[in-house]
Amino acid sequence: MELDFIDAPFDLKKYTPREIEEAFEDPFCIRFLPDTDRSDGASRYYALGRTVGDRYLFFAFSTDGKIAKVVAVREMTDTERKFYDRKYAEFG
Repeated sequence: MELDFIDAPFDLKKYTPREIEEAFEDPFCIRFLPDTDRSDGASRYYALGRTVGDRYLFFAFSTDGKIAKVVAVREMTDTERKFYDRKYAEFG
């Protein structure tokens, strides 16, 4: 899936497109069911992923099935990281 960073509402220097792509393509990335109860009618997905540089990111995106528009990125909280690490360990 192609990622769209045009008019990204976050700092692309703090979270580079490459890092976000790495987290998105992380084989152990955890994607959550879409949030469809939104006033604008769009579905928003949430995910936890890790970059090659070992950065743990939470990100939110919307998609039409071909292009994903990333709308938010931040570092995982401690609780999210523990959840990610626990799920990662289940695969090992």
